[in-house]
Amino acid sequence: MSRRTLDIWTSFARWPGGRWAFSRLLCLKAPYFGSIRPRFEELRPGLCRVSIRRRRAVQNHIGSVHAIAMCNMAELAGGTMTEVTVPATHRWIPKGMTVEYLKLAKSDLVAVATPRAPLDVSATGEFLVDVDVRDRDDESVFTALITMWVSPRRERSGAA
Repeated sequence: MSRRTLDIWTSFARWPGGRWAFSRLLCLKAPYFGSIRPRFEELRPGLCRVSIRRRRAVQNHIGSVHAIAMCNMAELAGGTMTEVTVPATHRWIPKGMTVEYLKLAKSDLVAVATPRAPLDVSATGEFLVDVDVRDRDDESVFTALITMWVSPRRERSGAA
């Protein structure tokens, strides 16, 4: 796993404002995620919980949270969970995402990313991540299945 990401989370999360600071730091590394102003609530191998507030910038023309904002949220939660789950000897990249919009999202939201099955690093291949996005009433409004491609890191040559 990326000890660095998990170590940063662990050191930040215990302090007042630390979750907010971690969220901002991650958005500096991957700026597009900043458009939804995520807040990390929980992070550990096998689980990531991210929340967003329903605000005008993430709403569509009918006042619900925009579908793409929820896709963005799902990719952030799924990718960060994968980052802290995959061992440092391996790398990962999103390969695809299938989504379902279950109902209008009319409140703040929480996305929870978990692996569909335990990670098997004995062979290069797909790692499936489920993301469930729930509203303030704890009702599922959106689900995603993200396919991550996990492979061993290449040895770097020419380093002196």
